[in-house]
Amino acid sequence: MILQPEAKAAKLILRSSAFSDGQGIPKKYTGEGKDISPLLEWSGAPKATREFALICDDPDAPQPEPWVHWVAYHIAATTNHLPEAIPAQQKLDVPVRLEQGQNSFGKIGYNGPMPPPGHGWHRYYFKLYALDAVIAVPNEATKDSLLKAMKGHILAESQIIGRYRRL
Repeated sequence: MILQPEAKAAKLILRSSAFSDGQGIPKKYTGEGKDISPLLEWSGAPKATREFALICDDPDAPQPEPWVHWVAYHIAATTNHLPEAIPAQQKLDVPVRLEQGQNSFGKIGYNGPMPPPGHGWHRYYFKLYALDAVIAVPNEATKDSLLKAMKGHILAESQIIGRYRRL
């Protein structure tokens, strides 16, 4: 993605208390566990941020395109975290205001790691975007439609990578 000029000065930092960057994602947040979204927190958003968007995908999935686990957008600019276990609904006001799109499972909201057994470690990229506008996206947006809508509006981005494997 091409970032706006302000992005060079921005220091958006995404983190999770559920796992450290590059480390294993606990089973609780996977399809083998409770399959709930992990707590995500961020800081350092540019002052011009109007809203945030989030995409989680797995580029190690055995298919041509990364497997999408979560698409969230219209996250209020005043928000600095997503609590654990965000409900799988298209529009939410509580516990945080956001909208969620369709993942590669064909569902709305978060669906955690569930790689094929014996396929080795997969990486799960949680990518947060600070946007300079309230973007127009269709209901139940996909990763592709969200990326298209964000084009030219990204002030800063950050990511955290979790790993998971099934034996």
